[in-house]
Amino acid sequence: MSKYGLHPDALLDLEEIQDFIAKDSPTAARRLIEEIFAKIELAAEFPEMGHYNSDLTERPVRFLHVREYLIAYAEQEGFLWVIAVVHGKRNQRVLAAIFRWRQ
Repeated sequence: MSKYGLHPDALLDLEEIQDFIAKDSPTAARRLIEEIFAKIELAAEFPEMGHYNSDLTERPVRFLHVREYLIAYAEQEGFLWVIAVVHGKRNQRVLAAIFRWRQ
């Protein structure tokens, strides 16, 4: 049984990341997605490993980095809910809006 789930928009985030990188290198895209899922699985085991960022959201959302990408997640009762996977260099106001609207 999985200890994590992906917000439908987070799944779309991953598909977009993979499609974008796969244009240049399908192998690199696959490796990045594998790294992201490995980090999500690790976070499911150790949910407190991520950090909070009150500049992006006041909600109890933690963040982890995989290369230049941010994984945003919330933990409730032993279950990790991945809210978004986004490029970390995006405009902070855009990131804040993403995290505000995804539950």
